[in-house]
Amino acid sequence: MSGADAASPTADRLLEVRDLEVAYGAAPALWGVSIELHAGELLCIVGPNGAGKTTLINAIAGIQPTRGGRIVFAGRDITRLPPHRFCAAGIAIVPEGRRLFTGMTVRENLELGSYLPAAKARRRESLAEALALFPALESKLASPAGELSGGQQQMVAIARALMARPRLLLLDEPSLGLAPMIVEAVMDAVRRVNADGVAVLLVEQNVAMAMAVADRAYVLEEGRIVVEGEPHALLARPEIQRAYLGV
Repeated sequence: MSGADAASPTADRLLEVRDLEVAYGAAPALWGVSIELHAGELLCIVGPNGAGKTTLINAIAGIQPTRGGRIVFAGRDITRLPPHRFCAAGIAIVPEGRRLFTGMTVRENLELGSYLPAAKARRRESLAEALALFPALESKLASPAGELSGGQQQMVAIARALMARPRLLLLDEPSLGLAPMIVEAVMDAVRRVNADGVAVLLVEQNVAMAMAVADRAYVLEEGRIVVEGEPHALLARPEIQRAYLGV
């Protein structure tokens, strides 16, 4: 399914977040946050540092406990689901900073992504698909992940998440610390994954890049969604240009 089709009103709603609230102790981090994502869609969430983007994506991944609201995935309320069940539900995350096991080989890191029985049964197929997506990793399978470049480590992190064969891929700041040429290669891979039918939720500070690949976008500021819409429409708004594009 193409992104354009997925964004249509008749498309299946894969993820629905309603009135989500998250706090760190007494300090609220998110409040009243509502977003939705359709099957096969590539959605981005942008905003300044400290807006709550990572908190939101971690809550959707089951990593961050919520204080209120609900998260519905594929028609199922998963708000109170134990964190380790989110992957089995069909959600995989590529966290900020990649968080690889640097002393383990690339192959071992990738295989950890397919530890659940259904994914493990298709491990060989998934590995072949991952290497087709990131050919540079094939010669690095026996190398410790910590010896790879930052761009190659990001490729391993994305491939590891895909080894779980998710329906929804969550990406937290995938461009962080990478050279522009590597960012372009990584985002091209994300487009290909999305074109193959995996829904993608992308959290990014690089607004221009995120808007260039997304079907729709939400802007998060100070823990709230302040605007949403199609990227071309948002980028035409003077306040968005001033705040995020330096225009």
